[in-house]
Amino acid sequence: MNKIEDLQKDYARFKLGFAVGPAFIDWAIERLQANEEGDDLEIILLASATTEDDALPLTEIILHRYMADDPALELVAGKEIVNLHSRYIKGELSISDLDDIINNLYVHLDYPSWLVMLSRNCEYATDIDDFKKPFEDEFEYIARLWASSNSVAEFNDAYSRKVSNMHSLPAN
Repeated sequence: MNKIEDLQKDYARFKLGFAVGPAFIDWAIERLQANEEGDDLEIILLASATTEDDALPLTEIILHRYMADDPALELVAGKEIVNLHSRYIKGELSISDLDDIINNLYVHLDYPSWLVMLSRNCEYATDIDDFKKPFEDEFEYIARLWASSNSVAEFNDAYSRKVSNMHSLPAN
């Protein structure tokens, strides 16, 4: 199976709300044009899909056939955090914009521990100015770790909850 990782990333980005419209249809069309997937019926059907409702189950069948059941959601989310951080630094996104995005990730990923402090600080920073610096410190920390990680395991090896806990308001 050629370029299955690309399909996996497109699927994860779509499921996490970072992609509009299913890029997996384009993936299937490219695979057929390159004549690299033979007569795989699901890829043929995916290439001819016209709606997300048609494309999504076919994509899931293909991914389950050729890959482990994990659709790489956490890795894709981590890489999106890097992108979001860059956009925040450039002033393209506000803390309020990020609050919705980060909360959505937190829920979709089933509340991973590495997102606890970032999600909390972002939410608080939307209303309490004193939380802006702790939010930015945690955002920088998490984005830096994901930028240098090529897998969830690499990220988890580098991540320290103690460091995240330091990105809070000092106790009075």
